[in-house]
Amino acid sequence: MEKMQKPNFNFLFAILLAMSMVAASSAQLQVGFYKSTCPTAESIVTSVVKQANAGTQAGLVRLHFHDCFVRGCDGSVLIASTASNPSERASPINLSLRPQAFAVIDQAKTQLEAACPGIVSCADIVALAARDSAAALGLGITYPVQTGRRDGTVSLASEPLQNLPQFNFTLAQLESTFTGKGLSVNDMVVLSGAHSVGLAHCSSFTNRLYPTVDPTLDPTFASQLLSVCPSADTSSNNPTTSLDVRTPNTLDNQYFVDLLQKRVVLTSDQDLSGSLTTLALATTYAAANVAWAPLFGVSMQKMGQIGVLTGTQGEIEAEQNNILLIAAHTTPVHRTTQ
Repeated sequence: MEKMQKPNFNFLFAILLAMSMVAASSAQLQVGFYKSTCPTAESIVTSVVKQANAGTQAGLVRLHFHDCFVRGCDGSVLIASTASNPSERASPINLSLRPQAFAVIDQAKTQLEAACPGIVSCADIVALAARDSAAALGLGITYPVQTGRRDGTVSLASEPLQNLPQFNFTLAQLESTFTGKGLSVNDMVVLSGAHSVGLAHCSSFTNRLYPTVDPTLDPTFASQLLSVCPSADTSSNNPTTSLDVRTPNTLDNQYFVDLLQKRVVLTSDQDLSGSLTTLALATTYAAANVAWAPLFGVSMQKMGQIGVLTGTQGEIEAEQNNILLIAAHTTPVHRTTQ
């Protein structure tokens, strides 16, 4: 299928309407929040993100998602565990967040503290880095990020599994998770397109291969996955495969093409074909990248407003206070997706 077609006016109207709703719902955040207090804030983040490779950029998009779905977009996913308080980063679902993505946030924070001490929040850095990563990876994905978030101070290891969608979720569970965060079913489908980049560990999809192959998997694709994951036991060997094997480093609508062809890796992805509504949306986005890419930016903006702290709420986290990004992050043997 072709990925690029001329836009039609129905889609343009839908995009403009969605963007106006985003703007109306986030009065306490604003584009250019740092224009007087730290004019180089966004350019510093952009510069650091541009130096990262495609895998790290995919990890930055995922990091923003994992931040926003737990306690809102408050940077709490960055907080390091202590002996008395295992943080979100210690949760099994977060163990596969890329150390390199944390390193980018750390580097950007260091440069921002040198340029504008105590001004730019870590939560905003995560949101800006995700925007810049999507732009670097994507075909036609550009969107403004409203800033002004402040950083949370609470991070609990028990909360990610209670709030984040998991690889084996049913469609009903996915819809409940997304709508519970104030996002629509369309946002859920659109944001799922982020799985056109990144990796999945065998442990996140061997349920579709063993003891028998999931009948919703394309047989040829199932054989490819079996060659990557020759055993259901991933405790000592947990290889990875690209979530999108055709355009693995491009954030595009190939995910939806793969979905219609039963060539997506995760159960939760294939389940998007499980209702007439979500199947129709996936079919629309598979037809043309231009039908999906602008809406991805709109849905990312909406996600970036979940549970934000503003004004005098929270704090502006100082460098190397309780966010010890690289030193505190360990690489586990058992992972899910990254």
